[in-house]
Amino acid sequence: SLLHLPSPLHRLSVLERKMSGEAETVQVVNDFKSWLEKYEQGAVAVAAIHALTTLIKKSNASTIMELEIHLKNAQEQLLNVKYVGERSKMIQLSAACELFARHVTRTALDIGDFDQCKRKLIERGEKFAKQADLSRTVISGNALRFFTDGMSILVHGYSNVVMHCLTNAAKHGLRFKVIVSEGQPERDGYKTARVLKEAGVPVDVVLDTSVGFVMSEVDMVLTGAAGVCESGGIVNKIGTYQVSVLAMAAKKPFYVAAESYKFCRLFPLSHSDIPDAEKEPQPSEIEGVNLRLPASDLTPPQNITLLLTDIGVLTPSAVSDELIKLYY
Repeated sequence: SLLHLPSPLHRLSVLERKMSGEAETVQVVNDFKSWLEKYEQGAVAVAAIHALTTLIKKSNASTIMELEIHLKNAQEQLLNVKYVGERSKMIQLSAACELFARHVTRTALDIGDFDQCKRKLIERGEKFAKQADLSRTVISGNALRFFTDGMSILVHGYSNVVMHCLTNAAKHGLRFKVIVSEGQPERDGYKTARVLKEAGVPVDVVLDTSVGFVMSEVDMVLTGAAGVCESGGIVNKIGTYQVSVLAMAAKKPFYVAAESYKFCRLFPLSHSDIPDAEKEPQPSEIEGVNLRLPASDLTPPQNITLLLTDIGVLTPSAVSDELIKLYY
């Protein structure tokens, strides 16, 4: 019946809101890139939280369901941003988006009124972003007790949170030496070496294949994580697993510094279970022979001594309990 058809004005209103929602999800990418410029490149999760909170502020959604659709579309847009590039960053970005979405759902269930719910979401989003901003400072404070004068520390590649821990220890007057692996294929170990040299910390760079050779010289291994799995294991830059195996064989403590927003609901049992861990093989210098370039690997919980996080110093077995608190 014609009586039951929506009026042209109603159809126009729905269309306008849909177009506005699409524009908002495009804008969130611009906001994300803008926040990334303010932070270090590695802080993709923090930038995403700020961008999603800004979307809620600007959204013209009139219901919780409509707002959740806008947020879901925005998160999909963020995960497709080419600027992010590395798969390791995609894992932490995905974890932060999922955690933020869980905050939205919980708030919607707790508060019925839409306007009040929206205000609460903005408040919680800003608090969440602020906590994420401070996470590395908290972690570097928690890590301080593991440093002693005269020790040697092995670091694999480059990690923002690990650099915060090392430079904070140096600022507290602790004297130590760092050995950093080259970190192929990006060779980001040289970035670590430059930063430490500027901070006045003695540092040597070794080939990734020389980690076993120098393991007897170090007192502990300190690494970051792209993602912390439900099992308490970590997904991180390729080569982290073999460093952990060598550390365990030499009975050296293997510590992981990681922000709680990197805790993700993944349960990989092997390297092949990591989403898109290996890129397409590239042609090698030998015709007809491919060069394999896996970006990430899985370090199992039994290889990890402790996780140094912004919610405390945790054993790998405690991660699943913390995930329940974060998500439920």
